[in-house]
Amino acid sequence: RLGLPRRSVKVMMDILNDKTFYDDAGEYGKYVVNSLQLPPAQADPKTVASYERYGKRILWIDGNVVPGSFQLNASWYFKPNMYILNEGMDAGAKFLEPHKHDVGEIVAFYGSDPEKPNDLCGEILFYIGGEKHVFTKSCMIFLPAGLEHGPLLLQRIDRPVFHFSCVMQGAYDADVTK
Repeated sequence: RLGLPRRSVKVMMDILNDKTFYDDAGEYGKYVVNSLQLPPAQADPKTVASYERYGKRILWIDGNVVPGSFQLNASWYFKPNMYILNEGMDAGAKFLEPHKHDVGEIVAFYGSDPEKPNDLCGEILFYIGGEKHVFTKSCMIFLPAGLEHGPLLLQRIDRPVFHFSCVMQGAYDADVTK
């Protein structure tokens, strides 16, 4: 018994003996997302190619991928994307305009140096409510419903930066404010 309560021994034995399901197998595997499934607006080849000039989407989950889920997506950023200022102005791109959501959003950036987890390994410029912020430390940002934000620009990337954003609704929906 190793001096453990009977219940603890039972739990340990169950863990060792229970049937194991890998990745998205089993009854509850339907809640596991382990391949990228972009919504149509993000999956268009031109949009994917443009994004991959500076980053790589890892996974995307929303109510279309897993019914009942809220929206969350994750990416790695590898290169600065300041060039989109010129390209965006030439094309009249709406992605440079501030936008807002009807629900709150969390946006996060993490540096990839395990010895310095607070070092962002770059500089990210992000407008929040019209204020220009430059982030050099790993961070999470809460954006209350209705708060204008954007654009997001990668000024400097020294090492890969992990990014995710989470919108507390079934699909990503943004209202461009201008």
